[in-house]
Amino acid sequence: MRKASKLSEVAKIAGVSPITASRAIRGVGYVSEAARARIMEAAAQLNYTPDMLARRMRGDKSNLIGVFVNNYGSVVMHVIIKAVSDEARSRGFDLVVFNSDRFDRPGRMQTCDMLSKLCDGLLVLLPNVNDAYLDVIEQQKFRCVLVNFDAKDMDLPTVVAENRIGARTAVEHLLGLGHRRIGFIRGTNGTGQSGERERGYVDAIEAAGLPVDPALMLDGAFMQQGGYAATEQLLALADPPTAIFAANDEMAFGAIDAVSSKGMRVPDDVSIVGFDDIPTSSYVFPKLTTIRQPFDAMAARAVSDVVELIQGREVGASKVAFALELVVRDSTGPVPRRAKNPP
Repeated sequence: MRKASKLSEVAKIAGVSPITASRAIRGVGYVSEAARARIMEAAAQLNYTPDMLARRMRGDKSNLIGVFVNNYGSVVMHVIIKAVSDEARSRGFDLVVFNSDRFDRPGRMQTCDMLSKLCDGLLVLLPNVNDAYLDVIEQQKFRCVLVNFDAKDMDLPTVVAENRIGARTAVEHLLGLGHRRIGFIRGTNGTGQSGERERGYVDAIEAAGLPVDPALMLDGAFMQQGGYAATEQLLALADPPTAIFAANDEMAFGAIDAVSSKGMRVPDDVSIVGFDDIPTSSYVFPKLTTIRQPFDAMAARAVSDVVELIQGREVGASKVAFALELVVRDSTGPVPRRAKNPP
């Protein structure tokens, strides 16, 4: 098999110096249009592609932003990456997405190291607090921004939503409708978001003078089937809730399905609130009342911060929290008259 053509061969065919050929291919410095055309034609003829990693080691920009993702799969992740991609492209950057359940595994650490050298900067989306690679990023001062991470304070710029306040707003909406038995379906602990949303739920319940009942707080793992299973358990209680707050929309969809499977109706029998306002929330039946995250604005800030770092400017390790909005649709209504809610 023929070895990859060297830059010197491209230069020889084009009748220019290797430095001129390098400038043309890299798009840096002046090269006449005639010479550039000959160089690019020679490069195509020889199937020449520059060694991007070598260029990066020389200090050249790759115009790539690395996006590291723990478990690409949730709808929220799709929405965030789409928003990040749109913003990055508007600024002249492309994305390299690396997905892994853990980045601190021996084989994956080498991949992380390679990609961090290849890319101009990194965005780490919904990282897992238990992944030791976060410590590597922090210690080595990578040009990096964390997105939707609320598990602990990091010495890195971080973009999050006001999860606790948003959750409290959701529960206060249900309280305002007369509900007093309100279930909560939590997600997972990895990003810290579920914990903050649980704190917001507790804040609202306690502020209303109601007891916090552990029997009303179940795990759903941020998955639709988890929301379904948790709701089945809640409805099987001797004194079931008249409303449920799920820590994300996908679990709320599962909750709606579980209520319907029992021959009950949302919101006539049980009101349901989600969190995120993913696109599907407007199309399920009934349309979901939820807490809207400003994904576009959050992506814009995250990309802006990482570009600032790439350009050598200080950003600082501040955490920027975005306000959330309650979107009232059809899945919430007044407490049923037959409910045994305490006054």
